[in-house]
Amino acid sequence: MIISKRRRWLLLAVVSAGLLLITLDNSILYAALPTLVEDLGASSSEGLWIINAYPVVMAGLLLGSGTLGDRVGHRRMFVIGLAVFGAASLVAAFSTTPEALIAARAFLAVGAAAMMPATLALIRVTFDDERERNMAIAVWGTMAVVGSALGPIISGILLQHFWWGSVFIINVPVVVAATVATLVLAPPNDPDPSKQWDLTSSLLALVALVGLVLAIKETAKADPAPVVIAAAVLATTAGGWAFARRQRRLTYPLLDFAIFRNRAFLAGVLAAGFAISGIQLVTTQRFQLVEGFTPLRAGFLVAAVALGAFPTAMLGGAVLHKVGLLPLITGGLALGAVGTVLVLMNFSTSMGLLVTGLIITGSGLGAAMSVASSAIMGNVPARRAGMASSVEEVSYEFGGLIAVALLGSLLTAVHSATIDLPAGVSDRARDSLDSALALAGEGAGAHTALIRAASEAFDGAYLAVMVVVAAALTVGALVTGVLLRRHGPGSALSGPAHH
Repeated sequence: MIISKRRRWLLLAVVSAGLLLITLDNSILYAALPTLVEDLGASSSEGLWIINAYPVVMAGLLLGSGTLGDRVGHRRMFVIGLAVFGAASLVAAFSTTPEALIAARAFLAVGAAAMMPATLALIRVTFDDERERNMAIAVWGTMAVVGSALGPIISGILLQHFWWGSVFIINVPVVVAATVATLVLAPPNDPDPSKQWDLTSSLLALVALVGLVLAIKETAKADPAPVVIAAAVLATTAGGWAFARRQRRLTYPLLDFAIFRNRAFLAGVLAAGFAISGIQLVTTQRFQLVEGFTPLRAGFLVAAVALGAFPTAMLGGAVLHKVGLLPLITGGLALGAVGTVLVLMNFSTSMGLLVTGLIITGSGLGAAMSVASSAIMGNVPARRAGMASSVEEVSYEFGGLIAVALLGSLLTAVHSATIDLPAGVSDRARDSLDSALALAGEGAGAHTALIRAASEAFDGAYLAVMVVVAAALTVGALVTGVLLRRHGPGSALSGPAHH
């Protein structure tokens, strides 16, 4: 079916709106977390699970939902995902306990996992021309960065006027509008019943991911439980091994390991997802808790990442066919590392240099992410678009998931280990900066000294996190530089690199 140019680009706007919702909900709680923790009485561990339940479940289900989309049709999957996402948003908005909100966030992830591969797969089957498709995927990739940056700003605006549940309520009207537009604009549903969907594989992937996150969080605690760590590592190892073994035996595996020939693209997306999520999470926390920023002001601060990413993501898609992958992916990650170093050197001394560093970081990551997506999608047939888009998105989500689990836990661990508590202050102040500030607010005798000690320890923890992010981007640049050294212009694999 030939789709008119106007309708193609309108459909791109609709699926980009869906992606915007998904990525908004990944980051919308970064700025709202201190408010949520206070209102729901959540512990620091529960606070991280409120954020992490979403990417954990989404990453676990994404591979399966991509193949399921190939089987039942991507238009149908997108509409089903929108409906689940809208319903889950209402449940999350009216949660009254940390446990209920964690469950609602997991429910949200089911809708997001159904929608996300469909957004990219619909682009793949709608845009036949390579240059036009590269441009469309660049727009799509830019929406991922913009949504991630808008999350803290939108939550900041809403928290100034409404209760925290409003950050979920706003999804509902967008879901309704996107559903109507999809039914009008999307090409007819094109299912392929020959594709086999394997629920067991999805569940094994989910077990491995939950085990990994649990192991990271428990290891970072001041008093880790060896039994919990051992059980989590066992679940990760067993789940991962069983998943890989099952894929090799299936006629239609959820994950075709041949796609990992695109190691450079996956490394680029993984590193970019890790850096963006990590920087946004810890920076919004630091400037609210240490500097006293409002959620809105903290949101605007981390939006500097998107400000840098938007033009380079668009430009990357436009020039990819001329300059090739190496300067855009490797150069983008290297530029991101330079920006991160600028941030970690100036976060407590110069707001101007801090913002400049965030913009430079975003500029590099925007270019790397958009063209990595184009390259992955440009090297599979349209009939495998769902599986390929799932792999691309799992890479980004996995990067973000590890960032929140690892860097969030590192932040807490360094703070707990380095805080120099004033005499007579409860050891509970070691748990987190939130706990220390709450104790100081209760009128502890040495409250001024406690606030100073806690803030200094948190700044040390922030520095440690940013060093890890800079190191991850540097390693990503080196790895992709080696893997992409023989690639020429365009997004297609060619020549010696296609082994």
